[in-house]
Amino acid sequence: MKRQLALGVSALALCLASTAFAADEVPSAAEGEVEALIIYGQGQSRQVQTVDEAQMAQAVAGVSPLKVVDLLPGVTFQSADPFGAYEWSARITIRGFNQNQLGFTLDGVPLGDMSYGNHNGLHISRAIAGEDLGRVELSQGAGSLAVASSSNLGGTLQFFSRDPSDVFAAQLNGTVGSDQMHRVFARLESGELSALGNLRGYVSIADQQTDKWKGGGEQKQRQYDVKLVLPIAEDAALTGFYSHSERREQDYQDLSLEMIDRLGRDWDNTQPDWDLAVAAALAYNTGGALPAPFATIDDAYYAGAGIRDDDLFRLSFDTPLGEGLRLSLNAYNHTNEGQGLWYTPYVPSPGFGTVGSNAAPLSIRTTEYDIDRKGLFANLTWEVGSHTVSAGVWYENNAFNQARRFYAETYAAPSRDPLDFQSNPFFTQWEYAFDTTTTQAYLQDVWAITETLKVNFGFKALDVDSRVSTLYVADPARALSGDINSRDTFLPQVGIVYEPMDGLELFGGYTENMSAFVAAATSGPFASQTQSVVDYVSGSLEPETSKTFELGLRYHNGRFQGVAALYHVTFDNRLLNASTAAPILGLPAVLSNVGSVETKGIELGGQFEITDNLSLYASYTYNDSQYQDDVLSSTGVVEMATAGKTVVNSPKNLFKAELSYEQGGFFSALSLSYTGERFYSYENVGQVDATTVADLTLGYRFEGGWMDGLEIQGNITNLFDEDYISTIGSGGFVARDPAGTAQTVLTAPPRQFFFSVKKAF
Repeated sequence: MKRQLALGVSALALCLASTAFAADEVPSAAEGEVEALIIYGQGQSRQVQTVDEAQMAQAVAGVSPLKVVDLLPGVTFQSADPFGAYEWSARITIRGFNQNQLGFTLDGVPLGDMSYGNHNGLHISRAIAGEDLGRVELSQGAGSLAVASSSNLGGTLQFFSRDPSDVFAAQLNGTVGSDQMHRVFARLESGELSALGNLRGYVSIADQQTDKWKGGGEQKQRQYDVKLVLPIAEDAALTGFYSHSERREQDYQDLSLEMIDRLGRDWDNTQPDWDLAVAAALAYNTGGALPAPFATIDDAYYAGAGIRDDDLFRLSFDTPLGEGLRLSLNAYNHTNEGQGLWYTPYVPSPGFGTVGSNAAPLSIRTTEYDIDRKGLFANLTWEVGSHTVSAGVWYENNAFNQARRFYAETYAAPSRDPLDFQSNPFFTQWEYAFDTTTTQAYLQDVWAITETLKVNFGFKALDVDSRVSTLYVADPARALSGDINSRDTFLPQVGIVYEPMDGLELFGGYTENMSAFVAAATSGPFASQTQSVVDYVSGSLEPETSKTFELGLRYHNGRFQGVAALYHVTFDNRLLNASTAAPILGLPAVLSNVGSVETKGIELGGQFEITDNLSLYASYTYNDSQYQDDVLSSTGVVEMATAGKTVVNSPKNLFKAELSYEQGGFFSALSLSYTGERFYSYENVGQVDATTVADLTLGYRFEGGWMDGLEIQGNITNLFDEDYISTIGSGGFVARDPAGTAQTVLTAPPRQFFFSVKKAF
């Protein structure tokens, strides 16, 4: 692995050095030329990169845009499926920030932290079909002040939907591949309708289904998107967007290093072997011997699944108000109904053990979600002289209900489909209602002091108030009430951009951010389900905060564009949850303040157009994120010796590269991703090895005649069939794991093949 990393760094150095031989002027893109994979944020005082739809289209159909963004500096993305869309396993880390410390939006609409069981948003893979995305913008260190997020301690990912076409058009794509995968995508563009005031829009549908690559079960989704744009006057428009998603995905079993050694990387839940699941549950509940190859009852269950239905609506109005003045108004609504379920041997179905009963020695346990978010955000921009002044406000009310219920099963054979919403529970353990109000406002000035020097300075204020009420608890000791507030009225951001010569840009900045407490029964302070803990957090703990410094340069000329950045981040009041049992049991994690964390690093990225048809992109990141303090008990005893330890799931070395070739209608791309070793325990006693994974794309675009607009594409993921652990922390991070028994890792899929046919009309 060290040799591979050294080769990667050498390749990047060669790429950077090649700028000395590049032309001075940027050539116009001619037919058959390779386009830039990544667009660097010229004029930004922060580290910013953009990936466009052409780059996303080269990935396998149905891929999560997070997997495409993994090419960028500072980004680590892992998943247990080849598409990166399986939500239980999808994990993105940026500069040592875990996913729940990042910010995500779609067309400005907040998506929450996109974690599994999200209490205030939804995953991007459910918000829009990948084919309808126009671009993705990443800010590694800190997003703009206008980003609507209450969790972006670190970077932000902003997703933007593509605009409707001006002309009537249609797109039809079909994909087949490994594990019976098939996907159909269709989009119809209206073009400008003069009879309706030049209204234009599109409607699309995506339907995908695949078997799991190991074990039994399916993962499938159906997605509908609609977007309309109505010009109101010159340079003013009304835009509407609506999406509906139906996600049904069966889970892979969380593994431990010990289980992988004992049972193999392909071990999974027992479905479709119902008899084995029943035999294990029967042995557990009667004190008998577990059937082979079980060593513990948590080695496998019959099945688990995540079921989600989402509706997302946005209406926006953008218009000039006068000389240099512009207003943007946006309203949105998101509703979600979801269940996360698994077949638990810990709670038998009612009647089990009774003579003549067909009750199974197991039942289905669900965690149920119900979200109704309504929000508004508005931005006003005024260009006056050498100043661009902007101000905005974001308001959201989120009604979130969460419940834990159990459903009966039958002994002889399963009577329920794990991919259906379950009904008629025999037991409700708890049900809470959370009402969260978020208000954010910002003010900023970008001052162009000279043609080559500009500065920006501003601040935002964020207030998040979450109130919990108990709808039902079986145990009165779990009743909760009260509220927790997260507030900071001055979070500054300052930056500078200087262009000493044509093509060279220096940038730097400083940003402060805050992350609000999570309002859910399964994470954050309410997860304790103890009133005294809620009272303690409300009265004594502060929300997490961060301070980010960045300094860098960008350079571009005829055949090269690149960026180099240094960064330093400090955390205060950082809170982490340490798992105390098998993750699927749902026992409350211990909320701990781990003191301060210091992160420092360097990012390098560049793309060199070797010829008009051949291009090399590469990036390298060195990131050092360390806990500065031990975790102490209330009496001062060291509970976790974390001082000086590396932050979980934050590899120190990352190298990414992609070689692209395009000639005539033929196109291809070979990508390589090196990820250094990662820790899943806070004390760094529990880690996974470094990995190098490659993907390959080959395709051809036809032109002329009846085949015009036809495209064929083949994708191979995990090209060299690397055997590695992908996701860590799937069941939460642990204090230490000397025996390798923590069930919190997932293995990556083997080499997979996919073939697509696309036709534009």
